[in-house]
Amino acid sequence: MAKNAQQNASTGALYGLGFIGAAIYFISTATSFWVGVLGFLKAIVWPVFLVYHAFDKMLM
Repeated sequence: MAKNAQQNASTGALYGLGFIGAAIYFISTATSFWVGVLGFLKAIVWPVFLVYHAFDKMLM
């Protein structure tokens, strides 16, 4: 069980760093307050965009 927790910790750290990077990117490119809010929400679900575009490229 401890081994499984250690494996999940590295995944959580990767998601956390990705979240911070995505939030900085989306908020810095926002043109208004509400676009910044939308950017923050996009930063929460950034893996969805990553997987979608990866599959989109593979299927073409």
